[in-house]
Amino acid sequence: MAHYTILFLGDVVGKPGRAAVQQGLPSLIDTYRPLFTVVNGENSAGGVGITPDIAEEIYRAGADAITLGNHAFNKRDIMPYLETSKPIVRPSNMPQGVPGRGVCTVEKEGIRLAVMNLCGRTYMDSYGDPFAEFDRLVAGLDTPHVFLDFHAEATSEKIAMGYHCDGRATAVVGTHTHVTTADEQVLEAGTAYITDVGMCGPVRSVLGMDREIILKRFRTTLPQRFEVSNEPGVICGVVIGVEMETGRAIDIERIRFGEEA
Repeated sequence: MAHYTILFLGDVVGKPGRAAVQQGLPSLIDTYRPLFTVVNGENSAGGVGITPDIAEEIYRAGADAITLGNHAFNKRDIMPYLETSKPIVRPSNMPQGVPGRGVCTVEKEGIRLAVMNLCGRTYMDSYGDPFAEFDRLVAGLDTPHVFLDFHAEATSEKIAMGYHCDGRATAVVGTHTHVTTADEQVLEAGTAYITDVGMCGPVRSVLGMDREIILKRFRTTLPQRFEVSNEPGVICGVVIGVEMETGRAIDIERIRFGEEA
């Protein structure tokens, strides 16, 4: 059966993450030949949030769609941009009236891929029920090709979402913790799953932040101003094979690309 590939890159963190994506994404596209490339950009502006200029930079590097997360609105100038027709999504399980949308559709070669973004509720800000919101979103779609970026803290909540979506989503990929997990798999009903894809950002850091500042915070408990590390960035992501006719995943592979990879 004919198949295609989705390339997804984890949370882009600050300038090092953006540089890694600009330099490495074209090579990854040449290597894997994805039909669709999706990038989480929610930390791309100084480690928190995204701006319209940075979003355009990520599109120019090769992204077809951008997902966000709990820092979606940290940069206020992104709000009008989220109301445009650009393929960028913020968490869907937010109150009505919040700028933007939680699902968009990108189309190539007759395949319509619905790209969704949801936030978890455990150890996170106040969000609506992501499980019920997925049910609502998927009920309104006319394509079996469904990609969910589930931006959540708790591994248990992410795993539960994978099973909740199995057979109804092409892929459920976890973001937010910036640490790549080694549990990539195709679930029983054909949904590709991984608990966390990891980040595109400085590898010799603490979740992308300057390690000395974070160490000082842990050792003293005193407030510190977090800053993105200046160390070189690497790309973490996944490549997913998908049946064109059914939208079922056939495989998922972790990738790590760049300096120190």
